[in-house]
Amino acid sequence: MLLRVGAAMKRRDFITLVGSAAAVWPMATRAQQPTIPTIGFLSSRARQESEVHTAAFRRGLSDSGFVEGQNVNITYRWAEGDYDRLAALASELVAMRPAVMVAGGGGPSALAAKAATNASALPTVFVAGDDPVKLGLVSSFNRPGGNITGVAFLTGELGAKRLGLICEVAPNASTVALLLNPNDPGSESQRQDVERAAQALGRRIIVLNASSEGHFEQNFATMAKEHAGGLIVENDPFFDSRRDQIMALAGRNGIPAIYHIREFPEAGGLMSYGASLADAYRQVGAYAGRILKGERPADLPIVQPTNFELVINLQTAKALGITVSPSLLARADEVIE
Repeated sequence: MLLRVGAAMKRRDFITLVGSAAAVWPMATRAQQPTIPTIGFLSSRARQESEVHTAAFRRGLSDSGFVEGQNVNITYRWAEGDYDRLAALASELVAMRPAVMVAGGGGPSALAAKAATNASALPTVFVAGDDPVKLGLVSSFNRPGGNITGVAFLTGELGAKRLGLICEVAPNASTVALLLNPNDPGSESQRQDVERAAQALGRRIIVLNASSEGHFEQNFATMAKEHAGGLIVENDPFFDSRRDQIMALAGRNGIPAIYHIREFPEAGGLMSYGASLADAYRQVGAYAGRILKGERPADLPIVQPTNFELVINLQTAKALGITVSPSLLARADEVIE
């Protein structure tokens, strides 16, 4: 009898042990699965018009071994040209505790991301068209310091060059308009550069400010009143988000305009001069991947462009009645016919 009871107890103990192990094994298996990191992606721009650049960002991530939806997740927040929304969107992303924060859409996004991540020291990678040292984002190009680094493609520094180019295609333009967004932190520096260059060239500059869609119609009316013979659309993410509207108004009013990135002449604008924005986003993706692998932002120097490209749309030039000189066409990196 005792033997039977002992055997029964052993059987019960064995069954209990097996049942406990069966319950623990799935938990252990789940615990062994690695957690997929998340990137918080903040942008001052709109999702649809940024697709080319976010795709380039994902290519940079892929080059570093990270594929969205497989071994990294990306949470996006878009301000759609409304810079006042950036601070709240940045704080919302930080509250989700991502492994890395990415600030796309220039200086406004970068500054909002820096303010939101300073306390937590969350690693942050930005893309900016203006000097990040002047903007107060980093201490220096070679040693950014702190929790933030990124790519400065410096297209905002090229206003004087763009003025010279627009004067080549419109040599009789004694007055040239400069379109700026006063809410962009780099706008004052851009204005000063163009005005200095205009003085040297003997041209008059009229500065037009736009920070909402309603300003563009007023600005083109002012250009007509002032007899502006050319337009420089400076580097600003809000202008990128309103690309079609600006180009349509330039065409309707017969104003030759130069822009800062190739996406404008590719979509029907006259010409552009600047670094590749798509390549800048690719490099941001590569930096984000390196940080996910353990590198520190403070040890990653600011990436700067090595090439600037001139793109001319000859179809648009013909529609405007402009003859582009052979010498300018020879200097162009791409001519769209």
